[in-house]
Amino acid sequence: MKNLVQIIINNKLADRVIRVSQLRRLLNGTEQSRYNLVNRAIKKQELIRLHRGLYLLNDRFRSFPCHPFHLAQAVIPGSYISFETALAYHGWIPESVLITKSVVPGRKSKQFQDKKNGMFTFHPLPVQRLHFLEQVNRYQENGQTMLIAGPLRALMDLVCLRKVSWTGLDWLTQGLRIGLDQLSAVSPEDISVLKFVYKHQRVQHFLDAMNRELNLD
Repeated sequence: MKNLVQIIINNKLADRVIRVSQLRRLLNGTEQSRYNLVNRAIKKQELIRLHRGLYLLNDRFRSFPCHPFHLAQAVIPGSYISFETALAYHGWIPESVLITKSVVPGRKSKQFQDKKNGMFTFHPLPVQRLHFLEQVNRYQENGQTMLIAGPLRALMDLVCLRKVSWTGLDWLTQGLRIGLDQLSAVSPEDISVLKFVYKHQRVQHFLDAMNRELNLD
């Protein structure tokens, strides 16, 4: 009997998010035989079904755990980590964030739950398509690639998602508990670039008001 775990390891996929299309290429036989092999591995808790058509090997067969940010982008290719998740990652807000939140291209919000990594949510935003990845940076950890919004981009994505109007710095410093040290690191160039990103005037006005309040003019 074939050992699915060994086949995956031999093909250097142990530390990857595995797609059903890859399993089809790895496993000979009928569709039913492949289905039985995959289900057997899932029941033995060797293979974990993450989402429709996506799998991971159990951590005991991996060199390192799958990073939740990398997992999010495997579920929705083209998405990037943003909102409170990215703000916490960059140390702009003190609270830990239990939901992995992403911006996704397109028009539909999506979410899924993973037993180990918790809730993942994906939100579309009204942004200019050519500037979708403005101030979004690529990171790597254990060979796992992750796209993460810079702190100012993550903040303005949150403003856009929540449809927040400018009412002063209190929403930033008391509501989100962003420190003035972080805000003082914002440059007028950073704000100027982001004005090309968002379609809604509310976000444009927020950027202008923050620019004036921080004396960046």
